[in-house]
Amino acid sequence: MSAAPTQIVELTNVSRLYGTFAALRKINISFEQGRCYILLGENGAGKSTLLRTIAGLLRPTFGTVTVFGESPSDQRDRIGYMSHAPMLYDELTGIENLRYFGSLYRTRPCLAAEEAMRATGLDPGLPRPISQYSQGMRQRASLARVLLPQPDLLLLDEPFSNMDAASARQMLALLTGLRAQGRTIILTTHQRDLAAPLADAFVTMQAGSVVSVQQQVGATA
Repeated sequence: MSAAPTQIVELTNVSRLYGTFAALRKINISFEQGRCYILLGENGAGKSTLLRTIAGLLRPTFGTVTVFGESPSDQRDRIGYMSHAPMLYDELTGIENLRYFGSLYRTRPCLAAEEAMRATGLDPGLPRPISQYSQGMRQRASLARVLLPQPDLLLLDEPFSNMDAASARQMLALLTGLRAQGRTIILTTHQRDLAAPLADAFVTMQAGSVVSVQQQVGATA
């Protein structure tokens, strides 16, 4: 008899207001360990706001969010968040960026900067600054930064955007491997067909609400 799935993220009646505008509306959803969830919806549906709320970067106006049974702000080192912006220093090379960000983690063992870059298909010896990277290379460098502390939960906002087909396939293969290691992945994308092989469930949002959760047939945890 298999063990019951572990819920590592739970949102209960979560709303996020900006004045009278509700970016999130009474969200009730949980996410299980070792699974990948794809957030779908039009621009403005609330996908990015949901990721930022789970990451602890936004506080809900109403409701509660728990990650690993605690407040997201108490579990920051276990959460890897990748935003639209690469959050890297343009004047530094990729390896200089990763060495710097790796030095900020005091209590959690990190990957070596070189290892994180190679994991995302980047050359640690590349001398050019981030400002001279292609958009696809920036995306991979941003993911390498996220992977440094070996997070248990990955929150990725449009990780495939502006990538060529080869880079997107490489990113997909990397995320598939991370999921197989037991990491939980929640990502947004407008490329449903590309992300489908990775997905355990599709979560569709509209106007700040979750309108459907579609389990993938044949998906494995």
